[in-house]
Amino acid sequence: MKAKLVSGTNSRVGVAGLGIMGSAMSANLVRAGFAVRGYDVLARRRAELKKAGGSPARSVRELARHASIVITSLPSAPALLEVSAELGAAGNAGQVVIETSTLPIAVKDEARKLLAAQGVTLLDCPLSGTGAQAKVKDLAVYASGPGAAYRRCVPVFDGFARTHYFLGAFGTGSKMKFVANLLVAIHNVSTAEAMVLGMKAGLDCDLMVKVLADGAGSSRMLQVRGPMMARGDYSNAAMKVGVWQKDMRIIGEFARGLDCPTPLFAATSSIYNAAMAQGFAEADTACVCAVLERMAKARRAPK
Repeated sequence: MKAKLVSGTNSRVGVAGLGIMGSAMSANLVRAGFAVRGYDVLARRRAELKKAGGSPARSVRELARHASIVITSLPSAPALLEVSAELGAAGNAGQVVIETSTLPIAVKDEARKLLAAQGVTLLDCPLSGTGAQAKVKDLAVYASGPGAAYRRCVPVFDGFARTHYFLGAFGTGSKMKFVANLLVAIHNVSTAEAMVLGMKAGLDCDLMVKVLADGAGSSRMLQVRGPMMARGDYSNAAMKVGVWQKDMRIIGEFARGLDCPTPLFAATSSIYNAAMAQGFAEADTACVCAVLERMAKARRAPK
């Protein structure tokens, strides 16, 4: 059954960037009744949006002319600045752009100024959650920027996220995301380390995930990535190691800029680097379990 369209001008939402996160947000917004128009440089992603019930745009400018609210989900700083220039050139004054990527604050601030000159408001709204979580609307939004623009976007956040927080001045959302991702980096590797210790002790992988997830040592990464580690299959990536390396660099630079020691985070870097060296760039970050298995010469208990 087709969802009833959300009423009002804010029912028209554009999505620039239809990768793992952008495509999931788009599909959830369609199911919530929004008229979604999306653009991606890859034609197959535009075709997937159409299959999900959205309308592919031929360019960022076309998308911007259609939507009163635009979500950007982009892989790099140059991509954000290029898309921001196109959004500004569309001349849709009064538009709000929800920027969800994990990028340096200075880059987002440059994009904010670029758009502000054209009467467009940029909100800094990075997301907490994996691609798999995004598909089932299990995301948290860390929003920052003008409060009025945030309130206008609340129905959109409700359409693709489990929860959202308004954190204050522009850039505060990214600061919170860097802190959250530091925990993700550590908890992902700690989950893998525990799994490998259990393997060496002869414990069943599936049983470990079930029992440990119900105990005091549980974490969201154990719950989300533990099953992938138990299967030893990292091909269906919710976060690719190659992309995660970009996030790791941003967190490291952020911490160094504050002269703040992050010894546990630093200790995980070599494990992710080893995953890259072992050919896991396109695999999910849960593959750090495979890296540690090789280091430990671990054998899994037979099924």
